[in-house]
Amino acid sequence: MAKELPVEGGIKSNIITIDLLDYRPKAKSLFFDLKEGLFMEMILKEKEFRHFLSEINWEQFRDQAVAIGCSSEAIIPFWAYMSVADKLSGIASIINYSTPEALDEYVWKKNIEQTDFSFLQGEKVVVRQSIHVPPSLYIAITQQLKPFVTTLMYGEAGLPKVISKNKTRS
Repeated sequence: MAKELPVEGGIKSNIITIDLLDYRPKAKSLFFDLKEGLFMEMILKEKEFRHFLSEINWEQFRDQAVAIGCSSEAIIPFWAYMSVADKLSGIASIINYSTPEALDEYVWKKNIEQTDFSFLQGEKVVVRQSIHVPPSLYIAITQQLKPFVTTLMYGEAGLPKVISKNKTRS
């Protein structure tokens, strides 16, 4: 489902500004650390690990993005990750093997990719610069906007850097 696009219209410049911070996930991803279920935070013992999983209130992860990982240097068998994913399935909104920061960026990118930008057909658009936006998201927004906009820019509406122009789009 396409999301509604947050934009700011330039008054005199006829340039539409898009701020990628508007697409940032509302809530931070949670981290499920397998280390908590390990013996001495180093060894996975199956019986104890399964008991550890059975004691968790999984509802705390309801509708949350959950990154699964292990913060210790233990060797974790893959079935342990599968067991956690099984418990989270149908509860968490997104489950991934990653850090919470990487999962937040993934969700952020999905928010951009799921937005319908077709209403920007033939427009001049500047993507606002921000040190808080990872480069991968500038790549994602470029791919999303290029089919529609006549001019794609980066920076601020007052002094943007032109990325591409296509006079045939209208």
